[in-house]
Amino acid sequence: MVQGFSREPGTHGPLAEVAPEGRRKITRWAAAIALGGFLFGFDTGVVSGALLYIKQDFDLNSFEQGSVVSVLLIGAVVGATSAGRISEKFGRRRALGAIGVVFIIGTAIACAANGYLVLMAGRVILGLAVGAASATVPVYLSEISPTKIRGRLLTMNQLMITVGILVAYLVNLAFSSSGMWRAMFAVGAVPAALMVAASLWFLPESPQWLISHGQVDRARRGIAALTDEATADELIARARHRIEAERAKEQGDKDPHDSGAADGGIKRLLVPDVRPALVVGLTLAAVQQCGGINTIIYYAPTIIQQTGLNASNSIFYSVFIGAINLLMTLVAIRLVDRAGRRIMVLVSLALMAVSIFLLGLAFVVGMNSVLTLLFMVIYIAAYAGGLGPVFWTLLGEIFPPSVRAEGSSVATAVNWVANFAVSLAFLPLAAAIGQGETFWIFAGICVLAFFFVSRYLPETRGRDPEQIEAALQSRFGHPSGRQPTKAV
Repeated sequence: MVQGFSREPGTHGPLAEVAPEGRRKITRWAAAIALGGFLFGFDTGVVSGALLYIKQDFDLNSFEQGSVVSVLLIGAVVGATSAGRISEKFGRRRALGAIGVVFIIGTAIACAANGYLVLMAGRVILGLAVGAASATVPVYLSEISPTKIRGRLLTMNQLMITVGILVAYLVNLAFSSSGMWRAMFAVGAVPAALMVAASLWFLPESPQWLISHGQVDRARRGIAALTDEATADELIARARHRIEAERAKEQGDKDPHDSGAADGGIKRLLVPDVRPALVVGLTLAAVQQCGGINTIIYYAPTIIQQTGLNASNSIFYSVFIGAINLLMTLVAIRLVDRAGRRIMVLVSLALMAVSIFLLGLAFVVGMNSVLTLLFMVIYIAAYAGGLGPVFWTLLGEIFPPSVRAEGSSVATAVNWVANFAVSLAFLPLAAAIGQGETFWIFAGICVLAFFFVSRYLPETRGRDPEQIEAALQSRFGHPSGRQPTKAV
């Protein structure tokens, strides 16, 4: 972890501050790591355009169309739940390289598919990689992020996800006239190969991981390359002290009648001090999907086509939606270290609730396609400017450092389970009760999430792990020996 015991929340690796040149190097590393986020976005977004042609080639019914989209999410749940253990055992860098290899294998199978079942197999393998990347990238990013730019680097994951989605839409547009859906999938092999190459020859291992696994000399060399020897020694000592304190606390929390309590990563998330973070993390993970975002991302061309536009035009307008998604994510990156996480999530949820309610109304009363597109754009902008990127920032902040990999893994798995449920149910539910009424369900979820966040999510900007823990305990009505600073 090239981040240190910074005075802000995060994974809190060994580096608190680095020189400008070091920050530039770290930013380049972050961009390479975030290729995992790019592939996450690309492989979830590219199916939206490809599906318009796959359903014709393979004569798919509505359930089979939904399953081509959602089966990726089954693999993603497995990949996300496995990622924490793998990256903790083998290191972040090796885990990222292995994920890139899995992306390449899944892409090859999807491109070579000669029928529905083979395509499903390729999508499951891609899902394993997407899920593992979604759990590994935020942790890796937070572990290499200096204090002053941590929020921006953590949101780089969501930025690259939106870039991946936009590129997927552009690729869909490029091949829409020929209907070459195999070529749409094949483009994803290029960034996957770059990610493998980066893990082999460019990226460093996380110093925090090295320290926690006894490789202190390697960690010291890496930190000294960004600061100096004296600072490296000081930060290493602080890192070791924190690790030892956390391990001692885990032993203190261990149930003497349960010999495995300290050994299981999942069990460590259930101790009283961590439980509020777990509740907030899992709820936000579910809300990020159950608010309806991926019904727009996955089915944008299909939804737009139902307003009366043809397939090529619907793909063109979905590119515009992807561009709005990217633009607002850039806005969020500028604001996250200034405005704060909590207020951005609250504003985002309020605007999402209003806009998706109006989108549902547009379908119910038969408004014209311009208004429908306008409500979709407002909804995407509200999500991308708040809940979308800030969720991944919070995921790297709310869990204590000792259980951050496990916490990120479990929360990401819940995110994918919710994603799977929503994407699989959307088309059948829309057929059963109406598309507009389905969007109203999403609006109601956004309203409930607004009240949850206003009650239980503290501000994390500018706080260290102990202050975040104290603020969470306070909001859940639990006594805490620590006093949170700044606004709760």
